[in-house]
Amino acid sequence: MKVWLSAVCAAALLCSGTAHANDAVTVKINALIGRHPINPLIYGVAFATPAELKALNAPLNRSGGNNMSTYNWKQNAQNLDADYFYESYPQPKAGKGQEADAFVQGAKLSGAQPMLTVPLIGWVAKLGPNRAILPSFSVKKYGAQCAVDPFDHDAGDGLGPKNSKGNCGPQLTGNDPNDAYVADNANAEQSWISHLIGKWGPSAGGGVSYYLMDNEPSIWYSTHVDVHPVGPHATEYRDKVLAMSAKIKALDAHAKVVAPEEWGWEAYAYSGYDQQVAPENGYTSFPDHQGVQGGVDYIPWLLQQWKTHGHPVDVVSVHFYPQGGEFNESDPASEVTTPTKLMRNRSTRQLWDPNYVSESWIDDKVNLIPRMKGWIASDYYAGTPVAITEYNWGAENDPNGATAQADIYGIFGQQGLDMATRWTTPDPSTPTFKAMQMYRNYDGNGSTFGDTSISAKVPNPDNLSAFAALRASDGAMTVMVISKVLSGNTDVKLNVENFAGSGSVKAYRLTAANKLAQLPPMTWAGGALHVTVPAESVTLYILPKQTD
Repeated sequence: MKVWLSAVCAAALLCSGTAHANDAVTVKINALIGRHPINPLIYGVAFATPAELKALNAPLNRSGGNNMSTYNWKQNAQNLDADYFYESYPQPKAGKGQEADAFVQGAKLSGAQPMLTVPLIGWVAKLGPNRAILPSFSVKKYGAQCAVDPFDHDAGDGLGPKNSKGNCGPQLTGNDPNDAYVADNANAEQSWISHLIGKWGPSAGGGVSYYLMDNEPSIWYSTHVDVHPVGPHATEYRDKVLAMSAKIKALDAHAKVVAPEEWGWEAYAYSGYDQQVAPENGYTSFPDHQGVQGGVDYIPWLLQQWKTHGHPVDVVSVHFYPQGGEFNESDPASEVTTPTKLMRNRSTRQLWDPNYVSESWIDDKVNLIPRMKGWIASDYYAGTPVAITEYNWGAENDPNGATAQADIYGIFGQQGLDMATRWTTPDPSTPTFKAMQMYRNYDGNGSTFGDTSISAKVPNPDNLSAFAALRASDGAMTVMVISKVLSGNTDVKLNVENFAGSGSVKAYRLTAANKLAQLPPMTWAGGALHVTVPAESVTLYILPKQTD
């Protein structure tokens, strides 16, 4: 039904306003309403190069993802898990911890804080003689499989051979984890924390401040089936975080532990074990949820449990990806069809709108940031920072992806999110990268969007969204106007209340042609500015404070 509505919307050209001239929009801005600080840590990224960090003026750089669940700092190796044939793979240098150390160094040199993933899964990668690659599902040992690494025919995908219909066989079971791993625990990982402190100092002295408690642990049974074929029970992850947090804080009391790093919607409510067994019983039974959790959803239950043990987690984190096809790495062309673009324009509502029902299999009201804030208010310690440490709305090379990213940054600030790191960092040539620069480095000199969010209301954020802030450095008001419509210009009136300003307005615009440039100056007075914005554009207006 949801797909049908999207198709009708596209065919009738109603959602984008392309069947007629776009309606004029008034943005109502009030500098005395909705005031709260914007945490600059919401503009983080993952695996950015030093040059990219500088170009984005990014405050956080995250080292995460599936591979980091099995990082062996002593051998400087990691397993590529289900992402690539379950191979334990060496990093270029053999020195202990060199991959992570280079990551920390690159972040620090660029003015960003590094976030490192600490393995909790219980196994880390090992290498063969002369740092040779080792497979978890050796064809020689376990027999023919559905697919093999084209560069190493002994490395299988862990699935049985194809049948007569061309379908892969079932998951292989009973493999020996020792083929490509060594056992790991919190004591062993503490030695890595000790190494990091020894090299970079404690967090309070400029060292690593953020340690993430593994990566998407509830789906280890899928991503790391070679070492954790059974989804972790709620109690397993609870206890592993407690143990690792204690080890970290014994060495660095001020370091920040970030958890649970869960993958998305199902994992907010159900443990890994429940997610694995529920499909097998027709979704009629969720043993952990109905048993040890006492009917309480998974993440709130974890927070309640951790609270009884003090304050082991300092930042409550989740991942979120839209599930309606907006982000589809395996089929990028599907990300930029007209129905998908229109859905992308709407689906950022999942971050904030209590009435928006996800137009995907989720089919529920996500309301993510308010939901997370509700968790800490009722189940943990009020005021604990909340973070979205993975997200991506797709279409990086398309202006529609750029307007979505600009919308997301605005929502993060408006909703008072504390931290975020995008997965991963777009190529600098893309419009999405430039949309990120619009908030953090729009002029190439490190100039940023304002640091105090204020109220900015629009009639329909699916077509045009706007965000406003005050900037302490010069007293200016900054207003980001994001035109999401797929064609046509839109006349916009910025109606400003409770801000004494007038004079020459600077403006910068990212267009659908992937050009970021300064516009000619314009004059404003009397609390109103009339402008016209083109389709699929992001425009920043800098309204100066009135001077005597």
